[in-house]
Amino acid sequence: MTKPTLLITRHLPAATEARAARDYDARLNPKDDPWFRDGAEIARRAAGASGILCAAGDPLGEATIAALPDSVKIISTFSVGTDHIAIPAARARGIEVTNTPEVLSFATAEIAFTLMLMAARRAGEGERMVRAGAWHGWAPTQLMGITLEGKRLGILGFGRIGQKLAAMARGMSMEIHYRDVRRAPAEQEMGAIFHDSDASFLSTIDVLSMHVPGGDATRKWLNAERLAMMRAGSLVVNSGRGPSVDDAALVDALKSGHIRAAGLDVYDGEPHVFSGYRELQNVALLPHLGSATIETRDAMGARCLDNLDAVLLRGEAAPHRA
Repeated sequence: MTKPTLLITRHLPAATEARAARDYDARLNPKDDPWFRDGAEIARRAAGASGILCAAGDPLGEATIAALPDSVKIISTFSVGTDHIAIPAARARGIEVTNTPEVLSFATAEIAFTLMLMAARRAGEGERMVRAGAWHGWAPTQLMGITLEGKRLGILGFGRIGQKLAAMARGMSMEIHYRDVRRAPAEQEMGAIFHDSDASFLSTIDVLSMHVPGGDATRKWLNAERLAMMRAGSLVVNSGRGPSVDDAALVDALKSGHIRAAGLDVYDGEPHVFSGYRELQNVALLPHLGSATIETRDAMGARCLDNLDAVLLRGEAAPHRA
């Protein structure tokens, strides 16, 4: 039997590529050549393909979807987020879109917690000092930060990742507050305090960790108005979606000291990073490491292929539709 053709836009973990090559006529991108940044090129390379295995940031907007050949039945993205895919346009063409929920929640919460610690304890500044040869030994007032113990953590978006972060923060004796569109069941809250307004939420917390989906509803959610609601000396962490932060407003708040420090793993228009952040010492910047563990990326690849197998090999509905 002829294997279905699968276009893979990015270089993926070895186990994922090996399984794809075993079960499909896989068109790989072993050197991660940047053709994946061009939607028209993705559509051209998809000629004759039954499926596309893409990744976060690949431009699968309306124009790319419209240009895809009729042979494409499924787009499986190596991510939870689907902001890069025009899902309504895909559905209109009968193309199924799938993602990889659940398997990366803990790893992403780990990065959020890492950024919280980096921001609170000025770890980025200290690391840069040592590397620059500017550290001249321990001093009583050197790089004094703040402890997370006893602080009020505000989680914006109390889904899987937010709940994993809450569990970690409880181990640091933090008080958990959260803001979401609706209150979670008591068994998920585990004592976390729900806020039904931005003002109540932001004026209460010491640390804000953002875990909201992308899209117009959350674009520049953290703007100057909401930053002003926060307590002086608060911390801001974003490991969710870059566009949910108004970068210029956050830079102003960091410069003024109203926001003590920030930790960012995602950016609006990444890999572009707002230039104002580079000039500041009180912001920790990571290169979108949220799901970057061996275990998590292997699990994401397996979930992508499980979705593809269901549609292309067994003629079934995909288990993880976006």
